[in-house]
Order: sequence, then structure tokens, then C-alpha cells
Amino acid sequence: MEIIIVCVLISVLLPYLAKAPLAFAMAKESRYDNRYPRSQQARLTGFGARALAAHQNSFEALIIFSAASAVVLATNTVSASIEWLAIVHIVARVIYCLMYYIDQDKLRSLSWFVATACPVAMLLLSLKAV
Repeated sequence: MEIIIVCVLISVLLPYLAKAPLAFAMAKESRYDNRYPRSQQARLTGFGARALAAHQNSFEALIIFSAASAVVLATNTVSASIEWLAIVHIVARVIYCLMYYIDQDKLRSLSWFVATACPVAMLLLSLKAV
């Protein structure tokens, strides 16, 4: 159970960690516009646009992983397989962001698929166990 909770904690932090490269890109564009950051983000291109997409997608991934983790914990179906799926999800999400930053679209898509498949598999294993 501890591994699942730690993975959820990391998953919660990932969108905010993914904000750092975005903030860097915003500052590099001119300077970080704290009054209208969303307007500034909408103008970003290249690395900045990819950093924004990685940041936003991190919130999207958090939704499915949080739901899967909640089901696993609520149904008390934690197993070694489910813990490994949670770990692989986190690793794949980190790789996903890195691939976005360095503009590797095929590897990014592969890591997205792996990261998305993990919580789905967690749900299926929980359903099978109850």
C-alpha cells in the first residue's frame, strides 16, 4: 500500500515539476508574465509550446492514475503487480515529459501509451480481485 501512496504523491507533484521548464521558456521569451501567464503561454512556440503541453498533460494523466489508485486502495486489492504498474506509470510519465522537451514524438507517444495502460491495468486487476 505504501508504494501506491508514494506513487500517487509523485504523480501529484509531476505537473508542478513539469512547470519548471515551462517557466524557463516563458522567462526566456521575454520575461515571465505573472499577470497574464496564460496569454504568454498561448504565444509560446517550439520548446515552450512543448513544455506547456507536457505540463498540461501531466494534469490529465493525474486524473486516471488517481482514480485507479483510489479504486485499488478502496478495494484493498494492492498486489505486487499493481505496485509495479504504479511504478511503471510514474517512470513512463517522466519519460513522456522528457521526450516532449527534446521533441521525440514517437518515443513520447510510446511512453504516453505505457503510462496510460498502467492505471487501466490496475483497474482491471482490482476488478478481477474483488
